[in-house]
Amino acid sequence: MLVDQEGLDPNFSATASVAGDRAVVTVTGEVDMSTADAMFRAATKDDASAATLDLREVTFFDSAAIHALLQLAEFYGDDRLRVLPSTQVRRVLEISGLSAQPWLMAEG
Repeated sequence: MLVDQEGLDPNFSATASVAGDRAVVTVTGEVDMSTADAMFRAATKDDASAATLDLREVTFFDSAAIHALLQLAEFYGDDRLRVLPSTQVRRVLEISGLSAQPWLMAEG
């Protein structure tokens, strides 16, 4: 499934699939105030009870993206969310004091 991206930044995409009870969302490009909600919706659209957010192809991640990520952690719970960060995402999360979150996986 490709999230409806009408009006969104052309440098952003979020694709989602479900494997068992886990939503797997691959995000590419820039996640900012104009695209963070689309990332959240892609990760919560299906009836999954867990999610993997693959951010390894994300090139920009701002405070709106952090907020959406924290909303996902609240939605799924720390033990049912996995986040695969890009170098840029990891750096932003480190600066924000979020690098020790249980949902943050090692760089891929």
